[in-house]
Amino acid sequence: QVRLVESGGGFIQAGGSLNLTCFAPSPSFGDIVMGWFRQAPGKEREFVAIISWNGAVTYYTDSVKGRFTVSRDNSKNTIYLQMNDLKPEDTAVYYCNMATKYETGWGSPYSTWGQGTQVTVST
Repeated sequence: QVRLVESGGGFIQAGGSLNLTCFAPSPSFGDIVMGWFRQAPGKEREFVAIISWNGAVTYYTDSVKGRFTVSRDNSKNTIYLQMNDLKPEDTAVYYCNMATKYETGWGSPYSTWGQGTQVTVST
């Protein structure tokens, strides 16, 4: 199981920006699809974005399209999530993990998650 370490969250006003980082040291990091997920208070964890093994393909949930950008640096075993024009509804704990496509949408085949990083957006 890969150790996942998310960072970069914080408290920010609506319209602001944050850049999240996920460090996932693994010999196979450069071969796998990685994703960002988030969990708001009282809600289930949901998919945010994925990036293919080489960064050529990305996909976003509709609510963040045009505002969030996912990227990766395989030499550093790291993926990023640049979040612009943040909204109060983006408030959640953000997680990264290996991603895979199911019939119901994007998820992770792993049951173990990192500690996440809290993003709080005020009005």
